Amino acid sequence: MSRSKNTILWLALFLSAACTVGCHRQTGTSASVNLRRIAKDLAQELIIVDAHQDVPWRLRKQTQDISKRTRTGDFDYPRARKGGLDAVFVAAYIPPELEEKGGARALADETIDMIESWTRRWPDKFALAKSPADVRDQSGQERVSLAIAIENGSPIEDDLAGVKHFYDRGVRYITLVHSKNNHICDSSYEQEPKWNGLSPFGKELIPQMNRIGMMIDVSHASDKAFYQIIELSKAPVLATHSACRHFTPGWQRNMDDEMIKLLAKNGGVIQINFGSMFVNEKVNRAFDERAKHITEYVKANNLQGKHKEAYIRKYTRANPIADADISDVVANIDHVVKLVGIDHVGLGSDFDGVEENLPRGLKDVSCYPNLIYELMRDGYTKNDIRKICSDNFLRVWSDIRQTAQRLRSDTQSP
Repeated sequence: MSRSKNTILWLALFLSAACTVGCHRQTGTSASVNLRRIAKDLAQELIIVDAHQDVPWRLRKQTQDISKRTRTGDFDYPRARKGGLDAVFVAAYIPPELEEKGGARALADETIDMIESWTRRWPDKFALAKSPADVRDQSGQERVSLAIAIENGSPIEDDLAGVKHFYDRGVRYITLVHSKNNHICDSSYEQEPKWNGLSPFGKELIPQMNRIGMMIDVSHASDKAFYQIIELSKAPVLATHSACRHFTPGWQRNMDDEMIKLLAKNGGVIQINFGSMFVNEKVNRAFDERAKHITEYVKANNLQGKHKEAYIRKYTRANPIADADISDVVANIDHVVKLVGIDHVGLGSDFDGVEENLPRGLKDVSCYPNLIYELMRDGYTKNDIRKICSDNFLRVWSDIRQTAQRLRSDTQSP
């Protein structure tokens, strides 16, 4: 059904299903089927923005035609449209080792070229989006809007002018760091900090990003870096693909309650990562234990190169880890809503980034209706779901753009 379908009809169907499901979650067959149909329609009606996917990195490893249904991976055009996806931030992921080896900026520019080529090759299916207005204007046209992000700030290369270079190329947010400390800040994955938060360059970078209007992504940053970013930033910041540490105690890649509260106070939003290890404590611990074994075995046996990769594949296949469930993603959304309200949470799946580590019911971009269904069962209203699916993120993006205009205007004033 098209986005212009009769809203009154939808509301009547929703109220009918809600009366059956109600607060007691009585999911009889007819009520469940009815609610799933409503969720499917709603996915097509509302704007859905996913704040982080790693499609470019997947395609660098294996070339595929994403205008058609692909046999592997989490994203392609047919599945995106089936799921109602309107806009996605596709990340130019930069491996941490390029910080020292060099070539980070070249890889970022090359990846941006790749993303732009999709819109030229398949203009009826993909369009670039550089603003919230682009996303809204292009929704409902059967095209998927592609917004560009950089994951890992290494391509800036100690050059503040690098921010404008990438903004001019269409990049709209930068994840400051990835799995290793870089020249900007410390990573949440590192045991030993390099800077105890932001580097001196990082402290200069935050105001520059504010002035340019480049969104700051705190995903992957250490706790100390996060607090320093919040203190320095004149604009809201985002966590584009993180989840709640409440469900993964001790795992610093996720955000704890105090961080989420401060993020919200700052006007920002946390976009919930779908990865099983992000949303479920048991799965998170299993992944941690498996990773520790692999690290210790590789070190003890001095495995390198192909031998290391072969052992990791063999051990991983022999020791599978159960998936989380879509209800775990909803639980993370619930936690944020109860903590700071409905206006500070959204979706940042990390599709093609967490690879096989995805919950039951959320395996690829065709599955957003499943999430909407679960949110409806949980009592979320249409307006709530609209905020989660896109309005919160688009509001914050707009606020960051407005802050940049004000800061530039203040600088130019006599």
